[in-house]
Amino acid sequence: MTVHFIGAGPGAPDLITVRGQALIRRCPVVLYAGSLVPRAVLDEAAPDARIVDTAPLHLDQIMAEIRAAHDAGHDVARVHSGDPGLYGAIGEQIRRLDALGIPWEIVPGVPAFAAAAATLGRELTLPGVSQTVILTRTATRSSAMPAGEDLETLGRGGATLAIHLSITNLASVVRDLTPHYGADCPVAVVHRASWPDEQVLTGTLTTIRDTVKAAGITRTALILVGRVLDPEAAFSDSRLYAADHHHVLRPRSG
Repeated sequence: MTVHFIGAGPGAPDLITVRGQALIRRCPVVLYAGSLVPRAVLDEAAPDARIVDTAPLHLDQIMAEIRAAHDAGHDVARVHSGDPGLYGAIGEQIRRLDALGIPWEIVPGVPAFAAAAATLGRELTLPGVSQTVILTRTATRSSAMPAGEDLETLGRGGATLAIHLSITNLASVVRDLTPHYGADCPVAVVHRASWPDEQVLTGTLTTIRDTVKAAGITRTALILVGRVLDPEAAFSDSRLYAADHHHVLRPRSG
């Protein structure tokens, strides 16, 4: 018996990995975060599978479901949104599984920031503009941020920022980043990336708060900040494909 932590991807049912889908098909127990994972992702589950939406459950109740499956010798597909290694709350589950001696594995998934970048049609790392992407969040009702991971600190380098779980904290995001990125810095807010009701709002650090407020978006949205989002951004071609750039697979000709 094994607990498989499966990244379901950002929302679109066909963005789950082949491995993740195969596990959902064969596991007799499927636990999924119903507030973030669309039910359509579980359409491949066996007709007689036990499917449990864990959104209304606390951690002890989730672990009780896993222990019951373990006692019955049933593999568990534990389905999380995006990639489970990023804000998946799997660490606390794994800690308990280790204490109980229950085997587990992680199956990666497509993260929301990748889906958002695809929707926007933007590369998040443009030569000469930004070569670093920082995945972070802000502290609202969730766990406090560790020292040195506040936006004021992270924003000093000007990297592209993918800010999760922070749409209700947008005023603070704007306040903390404007001194480092400039009031005219492009911002994109992608609500429910890849879902049928996906929404994309764009603007600048000056305008984005009013735009989001008018749209009434209060959850399940990713905030992207950086100069790479500017459709007119001036950047150099990558050296990777330059005609005078040689490497072991493209050696210098005689």
